[in-house]
Amino acid sequence: MRMRIDIDKDRCIGAGQCALTAPSVFTQDDEGLSALLPGREDGGGDPMVKEAARACPVGAITVSEED
Repeated sequence: MRMRIDIDKDRCIGAGQCALTAPSVFTQDDEGLSALLPGREDGGGDPMVKEAARACPVGAITVSEED
């Protein structure tokens, strides 16, 4: 089962909790907002992706599972 990760750039405040929690998937762009690392659009199997979404103080990250 694959994951789909969506980042609401309008909601993101650049707290960086996602990048701290799952650094193999998330980074921050030039504006300091959350971004996915290239090739990690499906989470790359990292078990911390859902925890990173929960750690976001404004709920800007949504993780859903796809078949």
